[in-house]
Amino acid sequence: MPIHNDKLKELARQVLAVEAHAVMQLSTRIDERFIYACHLMLGCRSRIVVLGIGKSGHIGGKIAATLASTGTPAFFVHPAEANHGDMGMITTQDVVVALSNSGETNEILTLLPLIKRLGVPLIAMTGNPDSTLAQRADIHIDVSVSQEACPLGLSPTSSTTAALAMGDALAVTLLEARGFTAEDFACSHPGGRLGRRLLLQLDDVMHIGKHMPCSLPDDLLKDALLEMSCKGLGTTIIVDVDQHVLGIFTDGDLRRALDRQVDFHSACVGEVMTKSCKTIMSGTLAAEALQIMQKYKISALPVVDSNDKLVGVLNMHDLLRAGVL
Repeated sequence: MPIHNDKLKELARQVLAVEAHAVMQLSTRIDERFIYACHLMLGCRSRIVVLGIGKSGHIGGKIAATLASTGTPAFFVHPAEANHGDMGMITTQDVVVALSNSGETNEILTLLPLIKRLGVPLIAMTGNPDSTLAQRADIHIDVSVSQEACPLGLSPTSSTTAALAMGDALAVTLLEARGFTAEDFACSHPGGRLGRRLLLQLDDVMHIGKHMPCSLPDDLLKDALLEMSCKGLGTTIIVDVDQHVLGIFTDGDLRRALDRQVDFHSACVGEVMTKSCKTIMSGTLAAEALQIMQKYKISALPVVDSNDKLVGVLNMHDLLRAGVL
């Protein structure tokens, strides 16, 4: 018998409510044990090794990835593989974080004597403070939940959400403690859109040399329009003979000149240009240029050097093609 749509919505909302409650309960467990775990991880001279199996393994993999991308070197090791050779990936300089909701996962418990023999600090995240793993760990972080979102109480739902949220709390706390910056984050993501936004300099995408539209203030307006048309950027930068920026002439200035019935054959572009236009320094991140262009609702920016001389022209379409926008 098909279930009614309203019932489907109700069930979904119940799941979200149960999981949200589980996450909110974690705030009371940010205590001295959490702080101790942070100090252990901050003091790690090598890498954080995350262990977990089943659903906890999936969460552990994500926590390791989040740590690694936010300034805390980390990787995930599958406990079953560690029991068959990958234990050699753990060194005396590491810190181990082990995830197990029950705290009685055999594949992890088998590794405990070896971890202890290495003298490696062990942080356990479990849903059972009285479990074997919790008791044998150097520090235990309680991620227990009052109920699973699964109506059968069998499928890990709230418990995995709680473990993931606590992992995020650790990662972000460590990020702040290390003074990790957006530029540092971008270095961990050089191939993605975020990396392009944070690492790409406008010098890499701006138009320079003969591709740079510019005019002198005494140039006739019709010649400035020809410069705009030839360079295809919808603008020309007005400069003096030493290439200092005096203003800009854009499609918007053209429309305003038409409204004023300016004589295009006799008027000079300096008479109708926008003076005191926004400029940006060479070497600036492309993302900063985007912020300026969006804030002031402009589609082109003159790029200047330390002497305010024109060295390039940036267009919004350049940022779009570069994946910054």
